[in-house]
Parts: sequence; C-alpha cells; structure tokens
Amino acid sequence: MRSSPRVPAFDFVQETLQAYALNDRMNQLLLEHLDARAWRARVPGGKTRSIAAIFAHIHNIRCKWLRLSAPHLKLSARLDRSRCTLKQAQKALAKSAQRCSQMLAEALTGTRVQSFLRDGWARPWPPGIAMFAYMITHDAHHRGQVSMIAHQLGFPVQGAYRMWAWEKLAKEYGFLLAASTKTKRPARAGRLKAKG
Repeated sequence: MRSSPRVPAFDFVQETLQAYALNDRMNQLLLEHLDARAWRARVPGGKTRSIAAIFAHIHNIRCKWLRLSAPHLKLSARLDRSRCTLKQAQKALAKSAQRCSQMLAEALTGTRVQSFLRDGWARPWPPGIAMFAYMITHDAHHRGQVSMIAHQLGFPVQGAYRMWAWEKLAKEYGFLLAASTKTKRPARAGRLKAKG
C-alpha cells in the first residue's frame, strides 16, 4: 500500500497572522507603485474620496478596531485625510497593521482580546476567523477602489500585479506557505481550453 505524501503541520494562528501580514504588504505595494499625481486628484464629476482619503480611512478604521477591541495596545496617531502624505500613509499603515496583527494573535489564542468590535454601534463578535476575514475584506475593498480611481484618473497602477504572487510575497517575508512545498499540481489544474 502506498503512503500519501506528508503534509506540513498546519499552525492556524501562524498561518492567519502571515496572511494578514501579506494583506498589508499588498497595501504597501499599491502605495509604492501609485503615481504621486493620483494621491489627491479627484475623478471628474465623481463624488468619490481621494486616494489619500481612502488610505487614511483604512488606517483610521484599524485604529478604531484597536481602540474598541484591544484598548491595552498603543495606538498610532490617526491620519488627516486632507493633509497626510503618501509617505505618512505608508508608515502609519505599517504601524496599524503591526498592532492589528498583535490584536489578532491575542484574539486567536484567547489572551487579552475577548471580542471584536468593528464599530461603537455594532454588537461584539467572538474573536476568530470572522474577525480576520472582516479585516482583510475591508482592506481589499479599498484596494480595489484605489486601483479603479487611479485608472479613471489616467494613472493605472503599474507593477501592483505582484499582489497576486503570494508565494513570492511570502518568501520576501520569510514565510513558508503550505502550497510552497514541492507537490505536483493536480491533473487538469491548468487553464481549460475553450471548446469550439
């Protein structure tokens, strides 16, 4: 009888924290490849926030989550959406991501963080995967907005395609993704050819 290939041990908390770090790396990639002329520009005829305001919002919402869910963690200064620079946003997002990662670690291990409050009016959630998914989804939603606004302004983000190279991003951080191990791709895992 043939033995099945050995699968690396799965550490749920570690994998979750790594995924959150990669999520923030995607924000940083977007900022690194954003044309500076798009930072405060407005879409003609649109009532959308500027890209600067969107990134300030991401950071400030993280600060709210921390204040409500993990008040023992030191907060970063909030960003002024009408004045912050691209460099200030990069630095602030890195800090708030680090604090949110700490909050997630404490929530997922049952230490200190006992619930997740996403807003003062919202009911608390038990800490867990829904908390993590909500935080990731919030960032991803706004990354999509930024990419679309930059494109509409005539400054499509070049080079940010690296966001989709998770294995390479993980390697940059020194992470080993379970999928990074030497395993064969399943049959028919490639692109399907169109019939006809």
